[in-house]
Amino acid sequence: MKGVILAGGTGSRLYPLTKVTNKHLLPVYDKPMICYPLEKLINAGIEEIMIVSGRGHVGHFLELLGSGSDFGISITYEIQEGAGGIAQALGLARKWAGTDDVVVVLGDNIFEDDFREDIESFDRGAKVFLKEVPDPQRFGVAEVNGSRILSIEEKPQVPKSNLAVTGLYLYDSRVFEIIKTLKPSGRGELEITDVNNAYVRNGEMKYSVLSGFWSDAGTFDSLMRASLMVQRYRRKQAESAV
Repeated sequence: MKGVILAGGTGSRLYPLTKVTNKHLLPVYDKPMICYPLEKLINAGIEEIMIVSGRGHVGHFLELLGSGSDFGISITYEIQEGAGGIAQALGLARKWAGTDDVVVVLGDNIFEDDFREDIESFDRGAKVFLKEVPDPQRFGVAEVNGSRILSIEEKPQVPKSNLAVTGLYLYDSRVFEIIKTLKPSGRGELEITDVNNAYVRNGEMKYSVLSGFWSDAGTFDSLMRASLMVQRYRRKQAESAV
């Protein structure tokens, strides 16, 4: 399995912090934001990783992370021309991924949970990771029945559950064929929710509910929340080691 970190976008909700840099290079507690999804993939055993970002910032990621040799992995970089959506950005990894399965993580998502077991046991179809949230209207929301996902709705006014779809996904290689069939949404982008619902319709979408903390870091409030979550986690680790 190969890993893809999606780190594009304009970061408009974090302006002026993003006036001269990509939001995924902003600090979350004591590390650049991009380091968290990168470490999550490395700890899960992923050795080949692609980072997708915009034209103006790929060089910044290269300066920070290099070839990946310092981490014992290989990092490839791809440029996303314009804001085409998450699914369009993932589609840029098609030739690089080949026939391999992919684990995809949004570069502004911070997770406590470990995903090694999920990745090692992945076989076919797709898998998403859900988290109970108090404000599901802000996210893609999964409607579930037992072990099945019935539907995923993007930012619903009346959510069918409080289970948000977080920014980490497992897909088999057929995901790239699905992306080719997508049509732009009302905002002119190829939506990852449409990719996920294609697997849902085929009865091939699995899910797990996260137990640890999770936050995106794409707004001022969520950036602060993510930093505080990491700070508390680090302090808890330090106390338990004494």
